[in-house]
Amino acid sequence: MTNTATEINSSTRVSEAATPTATITFADFGLDPKIQKAVLEQGYNTPTPIQAQSIPHVLAGSDLMGAAQTGTGKTAAFVLPIIQKILRHASNSASPARHPIRALVLTPTRELAVQVAENATSYSKHTDLRAAVVYGGVDMKEQVGILRNGVEILIATPGRLLDHIGSKVANLSQVEILVLDEADRMLDMGFLPDLQRIIDLIPAQRQTLLFSATFSPEIKKLAQSYLRTPVTVEVARQNAAADTVKQVVHMVSSADKQRAIVKVLEARTRAGLSRQCIIFTNSRLGCAKLSRALERDGIKAGAIHGDKSQGERTLTLDAFKSGAIEVLVATDVAARGLDIPDMPCVINHELPYNAEDFIHRIGRTGRAGSKGDAIALVDASEKRLLDDIEKLMKRKLDVKPLPEGLPSQARPSSGSYGSGPAKVSDPFFYKPYEPSIPAASPKTPTDAKPEEKKVGITPAKPAVGALLGGFKKK
Repeated sequence: MTNTATEINSSTRVSEAATPTATITFADFGLDPKIQKAVLEQGYNTPTPIQAQSIPHVLAGSDLMGAAQTGTGKTAAFVLPIIQKILRHASNSASPARHPIRALVLTPTRELAVQVAENATSYSKHTDLRAAVVYGGVDMKEQVGILRNGVEILIATPGRLLDHIGSKVANLSQVEILVLDEADRMLDMGFLPDLQRIIDLIPAQRQTLLFSATFSPEIKKLAQSYLRTPVTVEVARQNAAADTVKQVVHMVSSADKQRAIVKVLEARTRAGLSRQCIIFTNSRLGCAKLSRALERDGIKAGAIHGDKSQGERTLTLDAFKSGAIEVLVATDVAARGLDIPDMPCVINHELPYNAEDFIHRIGRTGRAGSKGDAIALVDASEKRLLDDIEKLMKRKLDVKPLPEGLPSQARPSSGSYGSGPAKVSDPFFYKPYEPSIPAASPKTPTDAKPEEKKVGITPAKPAVGALLGGFKKK
């Protein structure tokens, strides 16, 4: 593998990632045969770019800052080398003292925590290492029992971890590796004080890995505080959506957005495409309201937002993955960590206030090489938000006319939006990708589980460990 590095300051090196060739396999990393066996059982044999560039540095003991487009296999990029590095501590002893926390992964959301834990459990299944996950919104009792039995790899949301630390059931004094996953989102959600409290409890002599969708000034400042001479790995342009995502904007008044969504789904049905999609809103109230309105329009919809209990969110996600629900209406709580392979479409009912969140939202589609559509419904009041998004992405988004029967809003170059007659062209009013055909090339691991590759066809069984707050080894 080639790796071009240049010094950007006294504490950071930049690694420009190259796409790995088919000749690179996980065996080339020197991973233990038990780990390689688990990877192959998941159906993977070729690492993705972020994995090919990150794993050697993590195995070498370097601190690391990793940036990659969502859906590129970031989770396995740190989970696999972590398992390798702490495998020497594996023990089949029943004594909790033989299973202290060796690796800690902090995530901003419950959904992402569960996803990471599922990966850690799958890849460590042939070892004696234990992995568990703790997060808020559920009773602590089951989590307490799991922690007291001992666990080497702990995945946690900051708030719930502090609860367990306060209850004396989580001890971080033997942590060797710390991972801050989706660090930018954790900062956005105000977790910095919690992060500081947790990191103060971890030994200073540790390896720290930071993964973020973007390297904003705030993230760089965070890295300077907690990382030592980190290697920075970037596998794609920053602030860019995956090339497999077809993006389109429809100018539509706020009052007509619900009707526009119905038209979009009807158009996809006529085109022989899946109606399954994620619709993003900015508020919890708006999320619930839109979900109910779509239900009245005869669309099977469900809502997921911060006011929902963990049990309700889990049931809704399971129904969506199984196809019982066609449309998932969500706030940004689901923009990261929600990993559904082959998601065909994402709709922004409202543009996010933070331009970077737009990248994360549309990153729910076009994952792992599959193609998808990202549709934004924009009204006059959102012009500044659209400008911010285009500035971040360094390009103008394609604006298409609305379907027949809905008023259209023009997008003048003067900077203000005006109303005009409906512009009717193709009755589908946008041309989505044709259903993707699985390639015959070797598989590469992403953050998704292979058995969920056919969403809406193969029902996804609820993860019992996720509901209990932990994962028990088989």
